[in-house]
Amino acid sequence: MNEAHGCHGEVRAPSFHQDSFREGRQTRRRAELGFRGKRIRSRAEHGFFQARYDQGSIKMETLPLAATSHDLSIWGLFWQAGWVVKLVMLGLLAASVWTWAIVVDKVIAFSRMRRALNRFEQTFWSGQSLEELYRNLSDKNPVGMGAIFVAAMREWKKSFEKGARSPIGLQNRIDKAMDLALTREMERLESRLTFLATIGSAAPFIGLFGTVVGIMTSFQAIAGSSSTNLAVVAPGIAEALLATAIGLLAAIPAVIAYNKLSTDVSKISSRMEGFSDEFSAILSRQIDEKVVQRAAA
Repeated sequence: MNEAHGCHGEVRAPSFHQDSFREGRQTRRRAELGFRGKRIRSRAEHGFFQARYDQGSIKMETLPLAATSHDLSIWGLFWQAGWVVKLVMLGLLAASVWTWAIVVDKVIAFSRMRRALNRFEQTFWSGQSLEELYRNLSDKNPVGMGAIFVAAMREWKKSFEKGARSPIGLQNRIDKAMDLALTREMERLESRLTFLATIGSAAPFIGLFGTVVGIMTSFQAIAGSSSTNLAVVAPGIAEALLATAIGLLAAIPAVIAYNKLSTDVSKISSRMEGFSDEFSAILSRQIDEKVVQRAAA
């Protein structure tokens, strides 16, 4: 019994495997505590940055409210634009006004010219004598066919008053006088049409230049504000695009008017050239008659 008691009451030293097991449990417990601490700190930091982000979002959301203070009307966009864009807009507006002034002036002038041509043709082919018609028109300021007729008759009378002897030379001088009168009439009709052609071709590019400058300025403002919100970007881009719109507003009427007026000039020129050829033939026959009469005398 003593042996049994001795065997059961004896305190034994812990074995190597038991010590290793305890140290492993302690190590795992410390690792779990450390991981839990890291998770707590991570959640705290995430909450801090989330709060900062929410504050930043609130600040960013207030930017559209400030951007809505921009006046997006045409007048407001003009005043908010940079000085380069303003100069482009003012230049294009002035060109547009001058274009319409030329168009109105030319429409009225061409209408008067057509009426003058019709009246002269009716008078010329009515059977009235050339001398009487010349006296009626020489005291006035004729235009179109009347100017060509007066120039030819003036050369005719000067040549015969000085006793012209060469019918060929007389015919050449009369033709040159009519050609010169026709050239002057055409120059008067075509005056300022080149301005319409220039505006029609150059105005869109001038407006595009203002747009490019305006967009560059807008991008610089965007970079300075560190915001790509559409409400912040839109006003500057709208100001820039307004320059292109004004350029097209000046160019489109100029191109249409130039094509229409050029066609009218061609039609009027054809009528005057036709009259010049017909009158040259009439004078040529009269020169031949004069030569025959001199030869018979």
